[in-house]
Amino acid sequence: MSKRTLVILSLLLIFLLGASVLMNFALVVSAPFRGMSAARAPGNFREIERYAGSRDAKIVHIDIEGMISSMGGSPFVPGSSLIQTKRMLEAAVADPNVKAMVVRINSPGGEVTASDALYHAVKTAASKKPVVIYMDSMAASGGYYIACGGTHLMANETTLTGSIGVIIQALNYKEMFGKVGLNSVVFTSGKFKDMLSPSRDMRPEERVYVQGMVDEMYTRFLGIVAEARSIPVEILKSGIADGRVITGKQALSDGLIDETGYIEAAYKKARELGNAPNGRVVKYGGELGLGQLLGVLGSASTEAGKPTRVELSLGDAPFPKLQPGAVYLLPAHFAL
Repeated sequence: MSKRTLVILSLLLIFLLGASVLMNFALVVSAPFRGMSAARAPGNFREIERYAGSRDAKIVHIDIEGMISSMGGSPFVPGSSLIQTKRMLEAAVADPNVKAMVVRINSPGGEVTASDALYHAVKTAASKKPVVIYMDSMAASGGYYIACGGTHLMANETTLTGSIGVIIQALNYKEMFGKVGLNSVVFTSGKFKDMLSPSRDMRPEERVYVQGMVDEMYTRFLGIVAEARSIPVEILKSGIADGRVITGKQALSDGLIDETGYIEAAYKKARELGNAPNGRVVKYGGELGLGQLLGVLGSASTEAGKPTRVELSLGDAPFPKLQPGAVYLLPAHFAL
């Protein structure tokens, strides 16, 4: 790496550090004008006031946004952080001044395990304090799975929800390999080790095995919905739990939610359930620091004989690409 490159990278680092300091300073200075509380919630979350009210009674607003995944959470990459969302729920439960929570979900779903972990976190919080679920533009499949952990489920009439089902996708390029003269050579320790291999046709026993996994996870999903909504499993299986996406209005008619309305109605319901008619609505927020800014930077190329290159990445698409063979709670069109 040349001396000139090192100077440029040093200047870039100083610039980012200065930008981080200025942004945090601006947040602190502007707090009184934006209703931002100087106090911090348990877990060191900054409280941002959305609606004024009692200082001793709070309703906490928590967002679950984008693809549900164990990864993600960068301020510039769509998708909520699994760990941070769980910490926010725990902080709200630990704060004696928090009387209820509103969890806003705007997600098409995502990974099975991540969805199940957030469902468990929401249900655990709801066992301690009321949790009103508000479904925004979309709360389908894994998004609805999480919602089932709440105390009271709400959606807009135009919300897309439902999609109760499980999906695994795999790409097969065997015919393309044959056309270009390529052949895959694989050594395995067992006949299922290269299951879903894209370079060959699936064997009948593999199809049975994969379908069995899908059915097992689908049965779990059905059980969660049946318990949360008091709808028999057989009625779900023979009706709306066939993977279809429905509107909030239809979801109310089918018993998947309790009420339709706007986010303000969700705050009102949370105040009612939390016995805090004048509860102040706050949202948890973190600080945008240098570490988060640097987290979106790509790698620098330092190959011999080539000029040094620094790349900035802001993400590839609104939703991450699905991994072949992974199990998802998603509407089918997200798996294409």
